[in-house]
Amino acid sequence: MNLLKQNIEALVFASEESITLEEISSTLKSTFDWEINDEELLTAIAELKEKYSADEFSFELVEIAEGYQFLTKKNYFDIVSALIQHKSQKRLSTSALETLSIIAYKQPITKTEVEQLRGVNCDYAVQKLLEKNLIEIKGKSDTPGRPLIYVTSKSFMDYFGINSVKDLPQLKDIQVEQNEIGQPAE
Repeated sequence: MNLLKQNIEALVFASEESITLEEISSTLKSTFDWEINDEELLTAIAELKEKYSADEFSFELVEIAEGYQFLTKKNYFDIVSALIQHKSQKRLSTSALETLSIIAYKQPITKTEVEQLRGVNCDYAVQKLLEKNLIEIKGKSDTPGRPLIYVTSKSFMDYFGINSVKDLPQLKDIQVEQNEIGQPAE
């Protein structure tokens, strides 16, 4: 069991994104020819989660985006935030955020449909989102011209700390401040 846990640790640590149970299992089977069932894997992962929940570790093993990933514990938010601010060149522009929001809520969607909703060309924003691996091409539409269809990626789930797009806030839950002129009507 120790060797199994060490290999799972190595896989989770080396993975740039969350790694799924299936990816862990298939990698272990192909590398070591081990016959491991999901119950054994889940038991080993649960033991690793408990190990890393100890105060001596600044990170923990978390289930996220239908997989597992090492993440910094909340107690270290301030120091990690400072580091992220220093690397702020990766920030998204307002245009890219608007485009990403539309794709996240309306996916699967074509660039033309995004542009119709935004009212402006979004070539640059879509290109930047693809470069940052926040969206991906899902295929081609059956409409004339066969435009590309975009959806959010697994990196999007990791970046925003959600398991699926169902975890996004519902639009009815988002309150926008209204600019009002004059006295409110009674």
